[in-house]
Parts: sequence; C-alpha cells; structure tokens
Amino acid sequence: MRIRVVLVDNQALVRAGFAMLISSQADMEVVGEAGDGLEAIDLLQRTPADVVLMDVRMPRLDGVSATRRIVEDDPDGPRVVVLTTFDLDEYAFVALQAGASGFLLKDALPEELLRAIRVVHAGDAVVAPSTTKRLIARYVKRGVPSRPKAAIEALTEREREVWLAIARGLTNREIAETLVVSEATVKTHVGNILAKTGVRDRVALVVLAYELGAAGAD
Repeated sequence: MRIRVVLVDNQALVRAGFAMLISSQADMEVVGEAGDGLEAIDLLQRTPADVVLMDVRMPRLDGVSATRRIVEDDPDGPRVVVLTTFDLDEYAFVALQAGASGFLLKDALPEELLRAIRVVHAGDAVVAPSTTKRLIARYVKRGVPSRPKAAIEALTEREREVWLAIARGLTNREIAETLVVSEATVKTHVGNILAKTGVRDRVALVVLAYELGAAGAD
C-alpha cells in the first residue's frame, strides 16, 4: 500500500509543488489538500491518511492548534510533520510538544522531504537536522519534573544507549546497525523506554533528553 499524504498549506503553489514531488513516488500518493487547520481537520475526518505535511502559520486555525486537535482526536491516526519557513521558529517547537512527529524547513531538499514522510510513516521521528536540535535547545522549558528523572534512572544501560541514539536523531534501523542488534530488538527497547518514562513518543524522548541535559545542541 502507498503512503497516503495530506498537504496543509495556505499557499496553493506550495501545495502544488509538494503534490508533484510526492505523486512522482511509487510508494506515495496525495489523498487531500487543505488551506488551513480547520479544513485539514474536516478533511481528515472524511479521508484516511498516513502522514500530514502541516504548515505552521495559516489563517483561521494555525498548524500548532490543528496538530494538537488531530493528535487528540486520534492518537493512532496520521503522523504530522510540521513545515516552516523559519529556522528557529518557536511555533514549530510548540507543535512538537503538541504531538507532531517531526519538523522540517520548507526549503529542505526534495529527498529530505521524501525521507521525512517515509521515516514518520515507519514510526520514527524527524528530529535529526541541526536546525531542530538548536530549536529544541533554545525553547525547551526550564526545570524538569522529578518523575521523568527517576524514570531515566530506571532505564537499563542498553535502554539508555537507545534513548540517547534517538536523541541524536537515529532511526530504528540506524540504531540497530550502530548497536549490532536486530531492528525488532530496538523496537522492544523503544517500547520499554516509552513505558518507563511515561512520555508519548520519540519526539518527546528527544525533548526529554534536552531537558535533562543528556543531549547537546549543535
């Protein structure tokens, strides 16, 4: 089955460019487009999708609010990749906190956008670019609740290795290659880490790493 993508941007020319690129891929298809967050929410209620490319700054309902509602309405629904024109955009970080699976600049190379779609569809997060690391380091909240700290201390040595690899932006496959284990083993470790820390997903694990000072910013 092809990856079903929804494009959300208030600029029709931007959507057209993305649609042309995505439609050229044998494993992807554009199943819908929306000009703002409200249109996106309505569209997704009627149209099954796997990945949403979400602009941050739009009229009526911005990408941050739309992302939050999409994730809250269906936690197991489509994965959201936030797109922005700005390198260090506080709205993008808030969107990650709201449940987005990644952050990407609109001027990213075509192959980077296609990789991002495939990565989040596979269950990973797009958090590797240095722009994202700087953004997280700059806008992360000060002070960390004691429960996550205690949870991190409960991780095994191998789980901590996997967690820090996630914080560096590695995918499950890349972590498996680095640690010389199977991808299934990595997925098991990731599940255990999420359960112990009580956070929502891989992006939240990256944020937690920065909050605890376990990952340095570029």
